[in-house]
Amino acid sequence: MTANHHVPAGSTAQGPYATVVTPSSAGWGYSGLKVLELAPGQSAEVSTGDAETLVLPLNGSCTVECGGERFDLAGRPDVFSRVTDFAYVPRDAAATVTSADGGRFALPSARCDRRLPFRYGKAEDVPVELRGAGQSSRQVNNFCTPQAFEADKLIACEVLTPESNWSSYPPHKHDEATEGECELEEIYYFEVGSGPAGPGVAYQRVYGTEDRPIDVLAEVRSGDVVTIPHGWHGPSMAVPGYDLYYLNVMAGPGEERAWRICDDPAHGWVRRTWEHQGMDPRLPLYTADGPNPGRTTGADSADRAGKGE
Repeated sequence: MTANHHVPAGSTAQGPYATVVTPSSAGWGYSGLKVLELAPGQSAEVSTGDAETLVLPLNGSCTVECGGERFDLAGRPDVFSRVTDFAYVPRDAAATVTSADGGRFALPSARCDRRLPFRYGKAEDVPVELRGAGQSSRQVNNFCTPQAFEADKLIACEVLTPESNWSSYPPHKHDEATEGECELEEIYYFEVGSGPAGPGVAYQRVYGTEDRPIDVLAEVRSGDVVTIPHGWHGPSMAVPGYDLYYLNVMAGPGEERAWRICDDPAHGWVRRTWEHQGMDPRLPLYTADGPNPGRTTGADSADRAGKGE
């Protein structure tokens, strides 16, 4: 089952897209993701069809034109440097994405019913939330969550996990429509920081219930995807020395656009231990203004260790 749900970087490449996950390829009904790569001066035409779609810079800046309007996205150097601005493109639309200097742009999407306006999301308006405590501390950039930005079906956020920490923990699920849970398909798109010797790795766990099995324990690298149709997911593990980024893309059949989860009862008790732990002082890794000037990276720690500090 791991092979079906762990999608290695480049394995779904099509034309200018380094990653293509559609509802059809994932075997579900709503959530999708493409990663667009543009060379300097290159443009790409994006047809949204029946899915509302975001243009989210991973690295680089771009312009997005749709219906006679244009938004300039300042973007960012990489996913570990700052919160980015983004654009919302409605269903049944044609947009042109152009990058003067080149870059990579995530296009999270969700099949939907309503056609909302073409809009710009300011980086300064993205709520930055710190969750967990101790080695379960992480940062969440809630750029397209229900309370932060209007969409019809799409829910999306970014999670930053400092090296040696665990996130998406305790393991949780959202695959049933109940009072405390929503039915949401989910895509995890990963990028992993680099160290002195090159790119790092991280790990993702997904496991099912007795009546809905799924079993994933994947070593993930930058550009990899894990699809989660159901089941408990977590932890996402950032190994020592390498910070971890992932983009969450969610959508489902419910009339209400909401994100409600249920912890695995075997591990939910861990949340109570956070009352006696502080937030990791490395967080936030960054805001819309740029990196946290007081934080120490894994590479910095390794350099100090090598120098006997």
